[in-house]
Amino acid sequence: MLLSKVSVAKCALTKSISALGAMGMRMKHTLPDLPYDYNALEPYISADIMKLHHSKHHQTYVNNLNVAEEKLAEAMEKKDVNKIIQLQAAIRFNGGGHLNHSIFWETLSPQGGGEPQDGALKDLILEEFVTFDALKKALTEASVGVQGSGWSWLGYDKAAHSLRVVTCANQDPLLATTGLYPLFGIDVWEHA
Repeated sequence: MLLSKVSVAKCALTKSISALGAMGMRMKHTLPDLPYDYNALEPYISADIMKLHHSKHHQTYVNNLNVAEEKLAEAMEKKDVNKIIQLQAAIRFNGGGHLNHSIFWETLSPQGGGEPQDGALKDLILEEFVTFDALKKALTEASVGVQGSGWSWLGYDKAAHSLRVVTCANQDPLLATTGLYPLFGIDVWEHA
């Protein structure tokens, strides 16, 4: 089971990295298709929220990343180091938003949910958190602790062969900022 969760995360990361493109040959990023219909997660997440979150919110990250990378390509061509440095925040925020959401859509599933019944993931959860409920509590506490917007993640530490619950501010991507492979993420944002 852990290998399948890691495989899902690697697949989503590979798709996202491919979508990010190589700087040598400028490719436009595109919004990934959802692997299910907007209404597939009801009653837990409404079709309206899914459509807004995917087609508007995630699309904005894609659009802004494309603009930032175009400006970066121009700055690099001109060897404008100040502009290159200035653009890093926009690339980190919008690129992270694109990566995080690309992973997020892949980890949600109309057939998903519940406690793993067997396998390496269940074994690691029990080793690290003692119970599945303790893992859920740790994820909930981490999510509630995020101020403004950010992510709480269940990440896999490949070197230590362990699981960790961590948070990332704003749209900072888990692998790039912590070295942990994302298995499950909660998009946290405050709203009225």
